[in-house]
Amino acid sequence: MAASIDWYFDFVSPYSYLALHRLKEFSVSITYKPVLFAGILNHWGQKGPAEIPAKRKWTYRSCVFEAHKLGVPFRFPALHPFNPLPYLRLALACGCEPAAVKRIFDFVWTTGEDASDAGRFASLCADLGSDPSTRPEVKDLLRRNTDEAIAAGVFGVPSFVIRNQVFWGADSIEFANAFLADAGTLDNDEMRRVDGLPAAATRSAAR
Repeated sequence: MAASIDWYFDFVSPYSYLALHRLKEFSVSITYKPVLFAGILNHWGQKGPAEIPAKRKWTYRSCVFEAHKLGVPFRFPALHPFNPLPYLRLALACGCEPAAVKRIFDFVWTTGEDASDAGRFASLCADLGSDPSTRPEVKDLLRRNTDEAIAAGVFGVPSFVIRNQVFWGADSIEFANAFLADAGTLDNDEMRRVDGLPAAATRSAAR
């Protein structure tokens, strides 16, 4: 069976936007799967990058740098993070067509405008000819996508799942392509050793 990729992403994630512009580096079919990043974080008991002030500053700077390096238009929305649910549901209502997903990403990540503005969102829905509020099934599909991602071991976005293996981050594409070319990239003695490596110490839960 030919290899394929399940791409899990959330429009709130600037790294998902950057990954969108690198999908052309893959030579296999890609299935677009919007997920709720907050649901994934909650499942694994993690904080998002924007919830840790020092990490937030680094993340935002890093994304600006990476976008410049890739030569892609990029401006953080006026407020971040924002509630991505309307955008995720809109993508699903549009059948996750690549052109629609790109239009939504561009709407959020190239203008510097407020992604939470209901009037702007309504104009986007009109442009795409779809209204997720009239499609109750998209809520269930988003929940299924998120549950599926968690079951596959996805802990962050963007993530690429290939033959049951998770590759996390926009910078994991080289690693993912190496695995696509040769399964031995993960199936070797040292990879198996680190997969089962025991911990010498653990820290107590943060208060």
